Amino acid sequence: MNTSLYERGARTAPSASGTSVAVSGVETAAPAVSWPAIFAGAFVAAAVSVMLVALGSGFGFAAVSPWPGTGPSPTTFAVSTGLWLIFTQWIASALGGYIAGRMRTKWVGVHTHEVFFRDTAHGFVTWAVATVMVALVAAAAGVSLANMGAHAAATLGATPDAAQVDASRKAAAAASLFTGLSMVIGAFIACVTAALGGKLRDEHP
Repeated sequence: MNTSLYERGARTAPSASGTSVAVSGVETAAPAVSWPAIFAGAFVAAAVSVMLVALGSGFGFAAVSPWPGTGPSPTTFAVSTGLWLIFTQWIASALGGYIAGRMRTKWVGVHTHEVFFRDTAHGFVTWAVATVMVALVAAAAGVSLANMGAHAAATLGATPDAAQVDASRKAAAAASLFTGLSMVIGAFIACVTAALGGKLRDEHP
């Protein structure tokens, strides 16, 4: 039988009148952090991120032209790159957070508010671990996450005049802003899906 969010993790005991009352002050033996679930979700999120970034890079290289006056402008390229990063973070973080929430240990005798906090914390930590993993992979490849879009945008123009330098600067700023925004969205989505996964974990033992 499904239980509501406010009934999850609560333990009851019969009272003298025959009704059930909540038991408080009892610490569960299970640890508050399920590291296996976190690492499982982080690996899933990192793998999906790498896959989607590679797919987006293929689309980007297909759209870029070495000839002057053809292909997207630096601003258009930066905006499209930022939107793809947001989409990547959305999908990867959702999958990683859900896996972490659904595979974590069930906490018995823990207040439902604490269960909800732990689930969202698991999602956030999963997102953080996955982000560090992707950053390490990018650093090993000699690419900085902060200037991937800027470097690609700067190479679009063949003539390094003042106008194109300024356009590349604006494109680099837009790419950095979109990167930061995508990371914030990814962290939020990971927390939400981890809470959802944890709720389903408790409802279907």
